[in-house]
Amino acid sequence: MTASYWAGDTSDPVGDLTVGGMLRDAAAQAPDRLALVEGIPDAGARRRWTYAELLDDSERVARALLARFEPGERVAVWANNIPEWELLELGAGLAGIVLVTVNPAYRASELSYVLRQSRASGLFLVPEVRGNPMLRWLDDVRPDLPELHEVIRLDQWDDFRAGGSPDTALPAVAPDDPAQIQYTSGTTGFPKGAHLHHRGIANNARFTATLLEMSDADAWVNPAPMFHTAGCVAGALCPLSMRATHVLVETFDPALVLELCESERGTVLFGVPTMLIAVLEHPDVATRDLSALEKVISGGATVPAELVRRIESILGVRFTIVYGQTEASPVMTQVPLDASAEDKAETIGVAHPCQEIAILSPETGEPVPFGEIGEICGRGYNVMLEYFEMPERTAETIDADRWLHTGDLGTMDDRGYLRIEGRLKDMIIRGGENIYPREIEELLFTHPDVADVAVVGVPDDRWGEEVAAVVRRLPGTEIDETALRSFVRDRLAAYKAPRRWAFVDELPLTPSGKIQKYVLREQLEKGELTPNADA
Repeated sequence: MTASYWAGDTSDPVGDLTVGGMLRDAAAQAPDRLALVEGIPDAGARRRWTYAELLDDSERVARALLARFEPGERVAVWANNIPEWELLELGAGLAGIVLVTVNPAYRASELSYVLRQSRASGLFLVPEVRGNPMLRWLDDVRPDLPELHEVIRLDQWDDFRAGGSPDTALPAVAPDDPAQIQYTSGTTGFPKGAHLHHRGIANNARFTATLLEMSDADAWVNPAPMFHTAGCVAGALCPLSMRATHVLVETFDPALVLELCESERGTVLFGVPTMLIAVLEHPDVATRDLSALEKVISGGATVPAELVRRIESILGVRFTIVYGQTEASPVMTQVPLDASAEDKAETIGVAHPCQEIAILSPETGEPVPFGEIGEICGRGYNVMLEYFEMPERTAETIDADRWLHTGDLGTMDDRGYLRIEGRLKDMIIRGGENIYPREIEELLFTHPDVADVAVVGVPDDRWGEEVAAVVRRLPGTEIDETALRSFVRDRLAAYKAPRRWAFVDELPLTPSGKIQKYVLREQLEKGELTPNADA
C-alpha cells in the first residue's frame, strides 16, 4: 500500500467486556491482591483495598445508587482523586448507571452547563478543592436544574453507602451500554458530552496495559485527574485489567508522586508532560529510591524529544507515548516500549490493536499518500456512541463510514508510524488540559470595555502551549491585563485564563472578515505584540 492507512493487530480480539465484569473477574482470580491505594501524604493513614474488598465495596455502592436512581440515569461526580471517585465509577458500572465526570476546577456557569446538558439526576461532590467553593457554586445554580433531584456529599459517604439494601439485585449490563459522559469542548465554545460505552473503555484499557507489558506485579502511580479518561480509564482500568495495583494520587504534587513511587514501589508512572517536567525538576528525584520504577507513559500534549531523553536517562525507565482523544475511549495510537529513540521522540506510534487509523484528505475524504499531511482519523470498537443529545455535532465528527475525525493534522510513514503536524481545530493543549478559544473569547466579549478579541495558543517550554489573548479595546477605555485576567478567572476554571495578553488597535482580518489567528501567533512568538502593543 502507498496510502496512509494502517490497521492495528487483531490477534487479540475485542472482548465482550463491561467495567463491572472486569472487576468481578479480577476479584475471582486475585481476591487477595492489592487493588487500590489512597495516595495521600500521610502513609500511615492510607486506605487500601484488595480486589475482594474492592468488589464488595463497589457492589454496596451499586445497591446504594439503585436505591436512588434507575439504570440508565446519569449521575455526575465532581471531586478530586479520592477513592470514592473510583468506587463510584465501579459501582455505577455494576448498576448500569452512566457516570458524568466534572472537572473540580469548574465554576458555577460551567457546572450548570454540564449538569443541564447531561440531564443529570444526581451529583456527588466534595465541599471544595484547592479553594474552589463547590458547594457555593452548586447553591447558585441548583434552582436552574430541575432534573437534579439528588445531591450527595462525598464527605458523608458512609451515610450514602448505608442506603442500599443487600437484597437489591444488580442489573445485567451489556458491553455496548453507555458507561460515561465525558465533556470536551469544541470550536463552538459549548462543551460536548462524549457518550462512551463499556466495550470501548474496558478494551481500550486492556490493550493499553498489554502494550505496556503490565502484569499483576505492577503498581500504577496515577496523578492524572479522574475526570479525564487518562485518569479514570487508563489510570483506573489498566491496573484492573491486569489485576495490578492502582495508586491514586489525591492531587498532583511532584514531591508526593516521588514519595509514592518509593513507598508503594511504583512500577508505572503516568503523567502529561507538564507533570513529568515538575517531577524531574523536583530535588527529591535525586534522593528517592525509584528502583522499582520501570515504565513511564505520557500523552495529552506534545512530548518534546528532549523530555523523552531526560525521562529515560534520569529515571532509568522505558518510555511510551499514547495519542488519542476522549471520543476514542481514549487511546488511538501508542509508541512501543522497544521503539527507537527517534520514534519515541518524533512520533505518536502506531495504530492500537483492533483499530484502523488513516490520514484522510480534508478535501476528498480519501487516504493521502504516505508522508503527506492530512487529518488523523480513527475507526473501531472504541469510538463513542455519540455526543450526548447533539446529533448534528456527532455527524460532524463521525462520518457515514464511522471514521472519527480528530481535527488533528498528521502524517503516516510506510511502517504505520504517525507524526503530529498541527491542528485543524483551534484547540489549545496546556499541560494536558484541552482549552477552546471560543469559550474564552465569548466571555471576554461580554466585558464592556472589549471591542474584539482573539485567543490563540503559543508555544511554551513548560506547559506545551500557553493561552494568549489579543484584545482590541473600545476607544477611550483603559482596561488592562490584570483586570481582564481577574474577569476570566472569576468566571472560568483558572487554567483557562490567558497568561499572555496584548492590546492592539486592529486585528488582522481575511477579505471575508475573519481574524487571521496564524498572523497573531507569529507576532506573539516573535515578540511583536506586548501587553501594551498599542500604547
